[in-house]
Amino acid sequence: MSSSDQNMKLAPRPRKGRAVMWLLIILSFSIVAATVLLSNDMRHLKSLAHYFRVELFLPPAPPPAPPPKTFRRTQPLSIDIPPRMFAQPQPALESAFLRTWRISGPAMCEALRSAGIEMSEWAETAFNSDTFECSYEHIYKKEKAHIVSSLFLVVRGNGRGTITSMRAKLVGPAVDGNGQLDASIMRMFETMLTQPAWLDFHEALSAIRNLKDAKEEGFGALINFTQEYSRHGSFNFTLQLQETSGQQRRTKDYFSPKTWLPAPDPSSQVPELIFWRRA
Repeated sequence: MSSSDQNMKLAPRPRKGRAVMWLLIILSFSIVAATVLLSNDMRHLKSLAHYFRVELFLPPAPPPAPPPKTFRRTQPLSIDIPPRMFAQPQPALESAFLRTWRISGPAMCEALRSAGIEMSEWAETAFNSDTFECSYEHIYKKEKAHIVSSLFLVVRGNGRGTITSMRAKLVGPAVDGNGQLDASIMRMFETMLTQPAWLDFHEALSAIRNLKDAKEEGFGALINFTQEYSRHGSFNFTLQLQETSGQQRRTKDYFSPKTWLPAPDPSSQVPELIFWRRA
């Protein structure tokens, strides 16, 4: 067999190879396309079917209807409301919740005399007919016109004997060997802070004893002990009630009969309340 005959027999083979190659390409493209369409919960396949308006998937079945609700009647609920639930605040109990002076002005003056401070009698002042006070002033040491050591104390109030404020001024007070305030003067502050029967200002006594600034405020009461910046060794003390503070005002409003509506009669018949409960 000649070489020309052999070439004629081998010529169709390239066509067969090209067919196999195109078959593999089509198969690979089909696999990729099927993977893309079936992936991600067949989202792409559903979009394609919706585009060509082909119904490939059945619509989801509707959820079953909920069972009908049944109710049953229970026994009537009776409510027993005690009469104290309708009780209005008693003004007589106001002093138990409201910060007040639990000692009168004359009694405070007498307590200070018992502590060794020669207070004057509780009397009306010359400036205001409704202002009463008792006071004490003593100059221990003076150099020409300059006061080196002195003590001034005043308890002020009204004609009913109610205290409004207590003030003191110390100039060059006597101290002991430890630099603390002399016991005779310290008794004055102890009396002023203990006689009103307020139990929340004991820490201020320690600061006063050591001649340190102290300022405490609680539920309407204000205590202030400070040294004057312009004069070394001069101290001012103030103890008073701030009746306009928020805490005092809210407490007064609570006990005021003007802020309460008339209470219903607790002995009246309460209407029967009937409730339904699910089965």
